[in-house]
Amino acid sequence: MTREEFHKILRYAVETKASDVHLKVATPPTFRIDGVLRALQMPPLRPDETLELTRLVLDRARSALDPDTLNDADLAYALPGVGRFRVNVFRQRGALSLIMRTISDKPPTFEDLGLPPIVRKIADEERGLVLVTGATGTGKTSTLAAMVHHINQTQPVHIVTIEDPIEYLHANVKASVSQREVGSDTAGFAVALRAALRQDPDVILVGEIRDHETADIALKSAETGHLVLSTVHTPDAPKTIDRLLALFPPEEQQLVRQRLADNLRATISQRLLPRADGKGRVVALEIMVVTGTVREWLLEMTKAQTVIDIIEKSRDQYGMQTFDQCLRDLLRAGLITLDDAKAAATSPADFVRALHFE
Repeated sequence: MTREEFHKILRYAVETKASDVHLKVATPPTFRIDGVLRALQMPPLRPDETLELTRLVLDRARSALDPDTLNDADLAYALPGVGRFRVNVFRQRGALSLIMRTISDKPPTFEDLGLPPIVRKIADEERGLVLVTGATGTGKTSTLAAMVHHINQTQPVHIVTIEDPIEYLHANVKASVSQREVGSDTAGFAVALRAALRQDPDVILVGEIRDHETADIALKSAETGHLVLSTVHTPDAPKTIDRLLALFPPEEQQLVRQRLADNLRATISQRLLPRADGKGRVVALEIMVVTGTVREWLLEMTKAQTVIDIIEKSRDQYGMQTFDQCLRDLLRAGLITLDDAKAAATSPADFVRALHFE
């Protein structure tokens, strides 16, 4: 496959609104469109072709990695006039494969993503920790980008982002935005987060909290008066707290509960569902804002279900919502089908029962 053919595929991916491009040996180039994989009418790729594509991506990224010994890598690929792509290169059955996620040239807005007004209010926090959670491919990066975009448009602050890789590019508007990429600008999240505290930041975005050191520095950053935005690969608020606590030794976990109670501002958990009309996907959100009642739960954490009850009862006053409340809204608006709503519900039986009482 030539460079021109490769770029033609990427252009077509953007035109068809594919979220991902799969380039694997023995398989034709394949797009994920509206959550479904669709193979192009092209010959299956050969090992020498995926090797050459990997060389192209590494060359564009100015990476020193050797494709002949490469097993895994995360990179960014920009095609002027078309868009940017987040690339994961990996080896399977001895051959290289590439999965490329399409990224818009412009950061999304809250309106683009269909996010409720409470997310804007969360982004306006002056300090504390805000976590966007969900499985891979649920739009966490886009939500964080929309928050950074909003802050950039409205506040004269210094925003430092630590990303792996950089996806959306933020030009300075009211804010000054410094974007660092793991692998090229810094060795890792933890070391960059520690360095960020010496870079006069007001807002720090760290792409993911996945280890003890990053979690500890993120909390310290929030404790010292910064707004820290990050992601965790967890499905909801209770599992997010469990995951953070599990990153620390048992003897530290009670103190970590106190630190979270003092510094966590909100969790925004995401799931993507097919639209009822078949034209794309729609996001379902669970939003937990840390109020006095939630702080009490964080300190005690006797039952995982307790916080779901708190979220459900706090919708009108604080703008919180459970997944099931959001799913009912989407269903009433005709945006999703009943079958998809039930499949995504936290408790399908309770979800259907609640519908009968509306």
